Amino acid sequence: MTEVSSTLLQPLPVCEVHEGDSPLVLSMPHSGTALPPQLAGDYRPEALALVDTDWHIPRLYDFAGELGATVIKANYSRYVIDLNRPPDGASLYPGQATTGLCPTTFFDGRPLYREGCEPGDEAIAGRVETFWRPYHEAIAAQLRRVVAAHGRAVLYDCHSIASEVPRLFEGTLPVLNLGTARGASCRPELEAALTTQLAASDHSHIVNGRFVGGYITRQYGRAGRTDSAVDAVQMEIGQDGYMHRRPGYEYAPEKADALRTTLRELLETCRDVGG
Repeated sequence: MTEVSSTLLQPLPVCEVHEGDSPLVLSMPHSGTALPPQLAGDYRPEALALVDTDWHIPRLYDFAGELGATVIKANYSRYVIDLNRPPDGASLYPGQATTGLCPTTFFDGRPLYREGCEPGDEAIAGRVETFWRPYHEAIAAQLRRVVAAHGRAVLYDCHSIASEVPRLFEGTLPVLNLGTARGASCRPELEAALTTQLAASDHSHIVNGRFVGGYITRQYGRAGRTDSAVDAVQMEIGQDGYMHRRPGYEYAPEKADALRTTLRELLETCRDVGG
């Protein structure tokens, strides 16, 4: 395991990297739950529950090492900075409700920060350098290593979200939401193989629905570059598919085990579909 750290962050590193020996690279940018002590007092008390975390994602995918996958896992909360947003803060979903690079609201629109404590431009720039950049340097370094070893890489970006968030989408989200930047971030044959597997599963699913892939998928995937050696996809999971709703956010093994079988099959396809 490699730790990617900063002198400004102690004792936790920005992220942890477990190197594997297959073409598969998993990114987990929103599963972290740490807040820097110097920032914790800026948040409203209710924010400290970190309700918008991608809960239990490392546990849900804890079999990835058996597939030879490299895993990059963030340690800090998305409330500090969103690692799946561009560093300039540009919206990934123009015209739709979303949260920004350094979120100031919960998903439901309530304020995260105490009045007057929202980060300004200088603070945001500091968080980009301290948290955002090391995570993306880790992704880039691992993709270079994997491509050098295999001639290709598949980056699978792991996410989850509450199954009902009226501010962000209508109704109940499908359990499995595959995003390929509307076909731009991976080869057509990989998208087709994953779509076939989703259709054969017992879980509700959609391809390029509300979530088509964030910055990580769009930045590191093919994005129309036919000579690229990296395919990238995002999997957004509706949390009703593997955990209990509030207030406890508990992992639900009876639901999660069935979902893990499907996720393993999807990762095997990402690993094995030829370049």
